[in-house]
Amino acid sequence: MKLSILIPCFNEINTIEKVLDNISKNYLHQKEIIIIDDGSTDGTKEFLKKKIDPEIKIIFHDKNYGKGYALKSGLKEATGEVILIQDADLEYDPKDYYNLLLPFVETDADIVYGSRFLGYKYNRLHYFSHFIANKILTFFCNVFTNLNMTDMETGFKVFKKNVIQSIEIQEKSFGVEPEITVKLAKKGFKFFEVPVSYNGRSYSEGKKITAKDGLIALICIIRYKFFND
Repeated sequence: MKLSILIPCFNEINTIEKVLDNISKNYLHQKEIIIIDDGSTDGTKEFLKKKIDPEIKIIFHDKNYGKGYALKSGLKEATGEVILIQDADLEYDPKDYYNLLLPFVETDADIVYGSRFLGYKYNRLHYFSHFIANKILTFFCNVFTNLNMTDMETGFKVFKKNVIQSIEIQEKSFGVEPEITVKLAKKGFKFFEVPVSYNGRSYSEGKKITAKDGLIALICIIRYKFFND
């Protein structure tokens, strides 16, 4: 089973090299890594231009469009049977790949989400406001999809290629998280969750998601449930 690892990346010069090293150390099977540099201006683009590796493809955007747009670009290049989304900021650790892929091997999973709230052996304590916002968004997403997810906003999402390619991504930024979830739930695909570790960043360390993104996510849940497929 070939794994395509999509890494949307914007201004992550302090972490992108470590992410790639961790992937190499923790996943030794057949894979391709597709990095989508979304208009970085901090030296990330220059670092990636020097990166030569037969397992790595790099896509450069001329400006910052957003995570959803970056994923859409990466999916066009993916050739693996399974697609895994890996953020470039080290909040999520590649050591969890085997847990994320296990449901595809042992069950008939179509989609696997890595949950920060299922009791992993450790997680960094972080913003209470973000915890509450995530719980609210996950709750509303569950109401409209009739799922019992614990972490809709997780950055670790894994899909069979034919499953994720069955929808057209429209959101350009962080609204892509609820968009994907709602659209795939409406199609009746089988979702699984597994526990993952989480080392969330502070804003001073480069965290990018804001309260505005939470409001957009809520709007997207309603939009893609009732008005847009």
